[in-house]
Order: sequence, then structure tokens, then C-alpha cells
Amino acid sequence: MVHILGIVGSPRRGGNTEIIVKNALRAAETEGAETELLLLSENKVEPCKACGTCAKTGECIIIDDFMKVFNRMAAADGIIMASPSYFESMTPHMKALIDRTGYYNSSARGRTVFDGKVAGAISVARRTGLANVWTQQLLFILSQKMIVPGITSYANAIGGDPGEVLQDEEGMRTSHDLGVAVAKLAKRLK
Repeated sequence: MVHILGIVGSPRRGGNTEIIVKNALRAAETEGAETELLLLSENKVEPCKACGTCAKTGECIIIDDFMKVFNRMAAADGIIMASPSYFESMTPHMKALIDRTGYYNSSARGRTVFDGKVAGAISVARRTGLANVWTQQLLFILSQKMIVPGITSYANAIGGDPGEVLQDEEGMRTSHDLGVAVAKLAKRLK
């Protein structure tokens, strides 16, 4: 059985990003995957200081929840990352996770932890920033040597008020398709 981790980069609990990730994870479960939801809003991940300590010691000097989150990512066979658009960019929560993960994995782990894992990205916006947020997450995924499965359209969703994303039929469909694709490819590679 494959394990798919959904990471919600929104600081808003129960909001549109969480709803869309849960939709993707339910879809992954239809393929027999075990799923887990990780809310960055419930985990303290400070921004990277780029101090280089992890390259020398193998440990990050910042005391927070980063290693707990990193280890959950490392244990997963597939990862689905999602962030809402905050002024055309991902949230500070997701940016801090990406920076810390990328630096730590490259410096302390030789960029091998995520090599060959399956991953995908979802963006959510009230109006603008969907492509920017989606691309920012994908660039991180690809830089960590993860594999992105193809779907018919990129997974994004429109919604401002909590729950509004449920009215976006295409967003619900593409997030579902992403969950299925991540689970299927992870099973094939395992």
C-alpha cells in the first residue's frame, strides 16, 4: 500500500485549500492509497536562515516543527502540496517549508530523500495567482527530483469564502484527478 501525504499551506483551518486537498486525498484512497493530511497552520515552521549549519552537522539549528514535517514528507510515497494565492504567491507557511526542506535536503542529505517520490501541486485563489503558486510549488518538487504525474489540466481551484471552492466543478475534478494520478504512479513505482 502506498502512503500519500497532503500538505495544506493555508493558515486558515477548514478553508478552501484544506477542502481541495481532502478531495484529492479521497481520490487517492479510491486507488487503495493510505492518506494523511498535514496542516502547516498547526505546525510551526520558521523561515530558513541559510546559515549552513545543517550542511556541517546534519541538523537544523532552528527549534520548531520542521523536522517532524520533513520526516512525514520523507516517509510518504507521494506528496500533494497546496497553497492559496497570497498576492500572487504561495503563503509564507508554504514558502518556509519549501525553503527549509530544499536547503536541508540539499545540504544535510545530499538531495536524495525525495528522489523518485511522486508529487503534485494544487493552487487556490479568489481571483489571481493560480499559475504563479502552482508553478512555484512545482519548481520545488522538480528540484527535489520528484516525479510529477500528468493530468488533463493543472490542479487549481477558485474560491474566496470558506467552502466556495466546492462550487468550482473543474477545480474539484482536477484535484480529484491529481489524487488518482499521484496514487496510481506511486503504486507503479513502489
